[in-house]
Amino acid sequence: MLFSYKALTQGGETKTGNIEAIGVDNAIGILQKQGLIIVEISAPEEGKSLAQIFPFLSRVSNKDVVILSRQLATLFQAQVSALRIFRLLGEQVENKTLQSHLLQIADDIQGGSSISKALAKHPDTFTDFYVNMVKAGEESGKLDETFNYLADYLDRSYEVISKARSALIYPAFVILTFVGVMILMLTVIIPKIAGMLTDSGQELPIYTKIVLGFSNFFVNYGIFLGIGAVIGGFFLWKYNQTEDGSYNIDKLILDIPYLGDLYRKLYLSRIADNLNTMIVSGIPILHALEITSAVVDNKVYKSILDQTLVEVKGGSSLSNSFAVHTKYVPGIMVQMIKVGEESGELGSILSTLSKFYQREVTTAVDTMVGLIEPVMIVGLGLGVGILLAAVLMPIYNIAGAA
Repeated sequence: MLFSYKALTQGGETKTGNIEAIGVDNAIGILQKQGLIIVEISAPEEGKSLAQIFPFLSRVSNKDVVILSRQLATLFQAQVSALRIFRLLGEQVENKTLQSHLLQIADDIQGGSSISKALAKHPDTFTDFYVNMVKAGEESGKLDETFNYLADYLDRSYEVISKARSALIYPAFVILTFVGVMILMLTVIIPKIAGMLTDSGQELPIYTKIVLGFSNFFVNYGIFLGIGAVIGGFFLWKYNQTEDGSYNIDKLILDIPYLGDLYRKLYLSRIADNLNTMIVSGIPILHALEITSAVVDNKVYKSILDQTLVEVKGGSSLSNSFAVHTKYVPGIMVQMIKVGEESGELGSILSTLSKFYQREVTTAVDTMVGLIEPVMIVGLGLGVGILLAAVLMPIYNIAGAA
């Protein structure tokens, strides 16, 4: 909840602004901790904005965070104070949600908080990975380099994920179009022709009878089929909310031929990139594994990283811990990590692996799109052609007999 306030500093200066808090008492408490004397504080006006009704409208995009990270790196490199940086960017940024976050971060920094702790209060915008990278930058005194690392990482991550998504959007659209056309023909067009065919008294071919049977089924029971699909989708969504359900669904996706291989490469690229970025920034390997496990976004790989973390804590090497999961961590990756550990160049090896799997994802996506496009078009044409032939051939025979 956003509150507007007017307050006095210890020096007697008037200060106005906005603060996000659970309630008015909480807002007053936060301001008082910052050494402010509250003159006036007002609750938000009644009614909700579109952004409040539809949260996705105010979502902070990956692009916003990348641009923000570049700006932060430039300003820290120019030796501008952290408080001044966040106030300046908070006043200039267009996204209202990000603006609110930045101004609140500035207030927290003014109250004595570190940058990483202030960022951690906004997990919807700044992930655990982002926060821990900033914390490492604070400890090393290289915040400008850290924010550049983060911007580069987010750029790479967004590019790979976008590639993978683009591979699925086109075939999904074609399949939905195909299903829509088929349903339209079976429920609207064919029933109008079916009466004429049955009234002719002519013996219908077996394929025509099959098509008419499907048409009757969709006309009479299609509504129940739709309701069943909605109920099934709801229960699948509920199942995915459980720990076992989400794990099994993630595992199923990884085991689908070809598509699963694409996703395995995507997650391996993400794991290698995360670990490399954090190790280069000076974050210990144990902490890097813990953070990577939290942000990998796949339950199977999260489980592998959690097990690896336990084994590395017990004295095992990273390569030996990964070696027992050969189905999801290929031998080439294990061997390269082993070389990196023995040579002391683990960060460099992980960077190479990340780039390798990013290229693999790009190649796999391009190949998939190239194969799917003609297959889908041919399939759509055949499906519509079979339906038309099933009803037009009998009509042609009737016309010929007449």
